[in-house]
Amino acid sequence: VQLQASGGGLVQAGGSLRLSCAASQRTFSTYAISWFRQAPGKERESVAAINWSGVRTSYADSVKGRFTISRDNAKNTVSLQMNSLKPEDTAVYYCAASSMWTIREANYDYWGQGTLVTVSS
Repeated sequence: VQLQASGGGLVQAGGSLRLSCAASQRTFSTYAISWFRQAPGKERESVAAINWSGVRTSYADSVKGRFTISRDNAKNTVSLQMNSLKPEDTAVYYCAASSMWTIREANYDYWGQGTLVTVSS
Protein backbone atom coordinates (compact mmCIF):
# COMPACT_ATOMS: atom_id res chain seq x y z
CA VAL A 1 0.00 0.00 0.00
CA GLN A 2 1.42 3.37 -0.99
CA LEU A 3 0.35 6.26 1.21
CA GLN A 4 0.52 9.98 0.54
CA ALA A 5 0.12 12.39 3.44
CA SER A 6 -0.74 16.02 2.87
CA GLY A 7 -2.28 19.06 4.50
CA GLY A 8 0.45 20.20 6.85
CA GLY A 9 1.44 23.81 7.24
CA LEU A 10 1.94 26.72 9.60
CA VAL A 11 -0.92 27.74 11.86
CA GLN A 12 -1.31 29.87 14.94
CA ALA A 13 -2.17 28.37 18.28
CA GLY A 14 -5.90 27.79 18.51
CA GLY A 15 -6.21 27.27 14.80
CA SER A 16 -7.14 24.21 12.75
CA LEU A 17 -5.65 22.02 10.06
CA ARG A 18 -6.93 18.99 8.20
CA LEU A 19 -4.48 16.29 7.20
CA SER A 20 -5.24 13.77 4.50
CA CYS A 21 -3.79 10.35 3.78
CA ALA A 22 -4.49 8.99 0.32
CA ALA A 23 -3.81 5.56 -1.15
CA SER A 24 -4.11 4.26 -4.67
CA GLN A 25 -4.81 0.61 -3.89
CA ARG A 26 -8.36 -0.63 -3.58
CA THR A 27 -7.24 -2.87 -0.69
CA PHE A 28 -6.79 0.33 1.36
CA SER A 29 -10.25 -0.28 2.80
CA THR A 30 -9.06 -3.47 4.51
CA TYR A 31 -6.35 -1.70 6.54
CA ALA A 32 -6.39 0.08 9.86
CA ILE A 33 -4.88 3.52 9.44
CA SER A 34 -3.06 5.53 12.07
CA TRP A 35 -1.54 8.93 12.31
CA PHE A 36 1.76 9.16 14.14
CA ARG A 37 3.84 12.23 14.81
CA GLN A 38 7.43 12.98 15.64
CA ALA A 39 8.46 16.24 17.20
CA PRO A 40 12.08 17.45 17.07
CA GLY A 41 14.21 15.52 19.50
CA LYS A 42 11.37 13.20 20.49
CA GLU A 43 10.31 9.68 19.65
CA ARG A 44 7.51 9.06 17.22
CA GLU A 45 4.14 8.63 18.95
CA SER A 46 0.69 7.45 18.02
CA VAL A 47 -1.87 10.23 17.63
CA ALA A 48 -5.03 8.58 16.31
CA ALA A 49 -6.12 5.34 14.70
CA ILE A 50 -9.16 4.11 12.81
CA ASN A 51 -10.09 0.57 11.92
CA TRP A 52 -10.88 -0.64 8.40
CA SER A 53 -14.61 0.17 8.59
CA GLY A 54 -14.31 3.43 10.48
CA VAL A 55 -16.38 2.16 13.37
CA ARG A 56 -13.50 1.96 15.83
CA THR A 57 -11.17 4.81 16.68
CA SER A 58 -8.46 5.49 19.23
CA TYR A 59 -6.80 8.73 20.30
CA ALA A 60 -3.81 9.72 22.36
CA ASP A 61 -4.84 11.46 25.58
CA SER A 62 -3.04 14.59 24.46
CA VAL A 63 -5.35 15.07 21.45
CA LYS A 64 -8.68 13.73 22.70
CA GLY A 65 -11.46 16.22 22.15
CA ARG A 66 -9.36 18.24 19.69
CA PHE A 67 -8.52 15.80 16.88
CA THR A 68 -10.92 13.65 14.87
CA ILE A 69 -9.92 10.82 12.56
CA SER A 70 -12.24 9.66 9.81
CA ARG A 71 -12.09 7.71 6.58
CA ASP A 72 -13.82 7.49 3.24
CA ASN A 73 -13.11 4.08 1.77
CA ALA A 74 -14.83 4.98 -1.49
CA LYS A 75 -12.15 7.65 -1.98
CA ASN A 76 -9.31 5.70 -0.35
CA THR A 77 -8.64 8.51 2.09
CA VAL A 78 -8.25 9.00 5.82
CA SER A 79 -8.44 12.46 7.33
CA LEU A 80 -7.27 13.94 10.60
CA GLN A 81 -9.13 17.09 11.60
CA MET A 82 -7.02 18.98 14.10
CA ASN A 83 -8.68 21.78 16.08
CA SER A 84 -7.50 23.97 18.94
CA LEU A 85 -3.93 23.37 17.94
CA LYS A 86 -1.17 23.97 20.46
CA PRO A 87 2.54 24.65 19.96
CA GLU A 88 3.24 21.19 21.37
CA ASP A 89 1.39 19.69 18.40
CA THR A 90 4.26 20.81 16.19
CA ALA A 91 5.70 17.71 14.53
CA VAL A 92 6.01 15.76 11.34
CA TYR A 93 2.82 13.76 10.95
CA TYR A 94 2.85 10.36 9.27
CA CYS A 95 0.01 8.12 8.21
CA ALA A 96 0.54 4.38 8.29
CA ALA A 97 -1.39 1.23 7.43
CA SER A 98 -1.69 -2.05 9.28
CA SER A 99 -3.56 -5.25 8.50
CA MET A 100 -4.52 -5.51 12.18
CA TRP A 101 -6.25 -3.24 14.65
CA THR A 102 -3.40 -1.80 16.71
CA ILE A 103 -1.74 1.42 17.80
CA ARG A 104 1.68 -0.19 18.11
CA GLU A 105 4.07 1.40 15.67
CA ALA A 106 5.87 -1.90 15.11
CA ASN A 107 2.70 -3.41 13.62
CA TYR A 108 2.41 -0.81 10.87
CA ASP A 109 3.91 -2.05 7.62
CA TYR A 110 3.25 0.85 5.27
CA TRP A 111 4.11 4.49 5.86
CA GLY A 112 3.53 7.76 4.10
CA GLN A 113 6.27 10.33 3.69
CA GLY A 114 5.16 12.70 6.45
CA THR A 115 3.78 16.21 6.45
CA LEU A 116 5.04 19.00 8.70
CA VAL A 117 2.69 20.78 11.07
CA THR A 118 4.00 23.89 12.78
CA VAL A 119 1.94 25.65 15.42
CA SER A 120 3.14 29.08 16.44
CA SER A 121 2.41 30.59 19.83
